[in-house]
Amino acid sequence: ENGLDYEACLVAQCDALVDALTRQKAKLLTKVTKEREHKLKIVWDQINHCTLKLRQSTGLMEYCLEVIKENDPSGFLQISDALIKRVQVSQEQWVKGALEPKVSAEFDLTLDSEPLLQSIHQLDFIQMKCRVPVTVPPIPLLQLEKCCTRNNSVTLAWRMPPLSHNPVEGYILELDDGDGGQFREVYVGKETLCTIDGLHFNSTYNARVKAFNSLGVGPYSKTVILQTSDVAWFTFDPSSAHRDIVLSNDNQTATCNSYDDRVVLGTAAFSKGVHYWELHVDRYDNHPDPAFGIARINVVKDMMLGKDDKAWAMYVDNNRSWFMHCNSHTNRTEGGVSKGATVGVLLDLNKHNLTFYINGQQQGPPAFENVEGVFMPALSLNRNVQVTLHTGLEVP
Repeated sequence: ENGLDYEACLVAQCDALVDALTRQKAKLLTKVTKEREHKLKIVWDQINHCTLKLRQSTGLMEYCLEVIKENDPSGFLQISDALIKRVQVSQEQWVKGALEPKVSAEFDLTLDSEPLLQSIHQLDFIQMKCRVPVTVPPIPLLQLEKCCTRNNSVTLAWRMPPLSHNPVEGYILELDDGDGGQFREVYVGKETLCTIDGLHFNSTYNARVKAFNSLGVGPYSKTVILQTSDVAWFTFDPSSAHRDIVLSNDNQTATCNSYDDRVVLGTAAFSKGVHYWELHVDRYDNHPDPAFGIARINVVKDMMLGKDDKAWAMYVDNNRSWFMHCNSHTNRTEGGVSKGATVGVLLDLNKHNLTFYINGQQQGPPAFENVEGVFMPALSLNRNVQVTLHTGLEVP
């Protein structure tokens, strides 16, 4: 009887979880439907606007044809100036982006079901009826075969020792500063796997973990030592890019939907060491001024890189380049870019300076001195340029 009762209770608990997931699925589907309807409304509004503009332009063209047929030269001259201005205004209305999509075809919705899926896989019975006294949890075991580093992030995994009867309510993961400093808490929760991003490149970190329950906190595990990469591998960051930026090729290629300059950042954050990356100019039309360099995370995204105090950049056309920070232009240097050119960016945080290269040759002197803090790779461009990022390169 006890077994049947417990089985019925288990079924009821699992059914409640399924019902909750079903309700949440309905809510998420409703959000998707609303997003789709919102995008469709914007598209139809733009279609109606373009249709109206097309009718107006067609009417203007028909009127121009009739005027051209005018046999009286003096009559034609009297209206020609006004007619030319009307045609120019109509043309500018189209050129300024009337045909550019007002909304992206992609959905700005991302569903991260991995944590929930992991929780489901970890769903199991908790043995509460122990004959041994319940105390604080024992020492967790770090699973070294699952611990790894990638770029400037580390992943750690751990588990409780077998035949451990003391209940565990959560874990506390601690990491030092990568320079032999004090440990700090980087994760508190029930998961047994954690990835920490945004660490220093080419640094050695010590990590340890402990478990806790209602009776207290258990002892620390053995310390594991992890070494982050000395060469940065990163891509453009879609989450922080301006909405006019279009990323492709696994977020390594950047284009833009706007005639104005727009900013996109890289996914790496540098605070020490020496780092080098290159950007290949895939397309270069009408002599635009793309800008390459570094920036803070809160850089202004809707104007050329280097015009505010959060970015340090080199902007370049087909003939020459300038360095720019706080909208101050310095060190004009001959030599520009074209389709197929490669721009290199060398950030030396040991010497606290920034140096640029074009096709392997240094462009001017070191661009900026006394560069200190946390920086992200940055780029600004408009619709006349396409650039592909290359990382994981040795310092020239």
